[in-house]
Amino acid sequence: MRKNIKLTAGIAATAALALGLTACGTSSDPSSSKDAAGSADKPLVVAASPTPHADILNFVKDNLAEKAGLKLEVKEFTDYVLPNTATETGQVDANFFQHKPYLDDFNKKNNTHIVPVVNVHLEPLGLYSKSLKSVKDIKPGQTVAVPNDTTNEGRALHLLAENGLITLKDGVGTDAKLSDITDKKGLEFKELEAATVPRALNDVDAAVINGNYAIEAKLSPSKDSLVLEKAEGNPYANFLAVKAGNEKDARVQKLAKLLNSPEVKKYIEDTYKGSVIPAFGAAK
Repeated sequence: MRKNIKLTAGIAATAALALGLTACGTSSDPSSSKDAAGSADKPLVVAASPTPHADILNFVKDNLAEKAGLKLEVKEFTDYVLPNTATETGQVDANFFQHKPYLDDFNKKNNTHIVPVVNVHLEPLGLYSKSLKSVKDIKPGQTVAVPNDTTNEGRALHLLAENGLITLKDGVGTDAKLSDITDKKGLEFKELEAATVPRALNDVDAAVINGNYAIEAKLSPSKDSLVLEKAEGNPYANFLAVKAGNEKDARVQKLAKLLNSPEVKKYIEDTYKGSVIPAFGAAK
């Protein structure tokens, strides 16, 4: 039986307090990260969203880590804030849950110093509905739920625009907001925390849901979505990340190599069947 370590409220509070001290100037310098040389024999503690991130990490832990000489611990987080704050403050060594547009926005807003190490997979964002069978069934007066964090809301709005449901201002980027919609085509929008959007499906006509939360809600992005993001040229690959200065930690490098291995590529393809897509090309 695998042993995932859940974040307790006490640790969360400690992480939040420590980040507050950092923001006040106690230690915001990335060079203050711990020296990797002294941690080679310690377990690498990685914060991750439960699905598919923790599942992928646990596959590595159970099947690949020991042979590679890596001790790996997985801590599951169910939000998009604590994994980064815990990484910044040293509560965990790394995290695996996010894409680059989200990280860039988070670092800017929180004065954190998290950096990507290696891309692992893409979770296509999709539009779902309990009552509608096709995107053509979406009509004026209906309500669509979207994630409320900056980058995922922008990503959701671009998905809707690409499928003709709304019109956005020319040139608007990944940080598009509801105010950037020039033609709502009669639709109403409900902004919700990304993790709660699947639970709103019974209360709205349609909802744009992140791939990992769709899977947790027993939805199949490849089968159940009305429309789904295209993989080609997609900037939203999810990656292993650390605090700046820890990229060369030998444990991090071992995990990065394992996450881009042929075994992990096959695990992702066999397990998720197109609902999660490898974001790297591993040799066969």
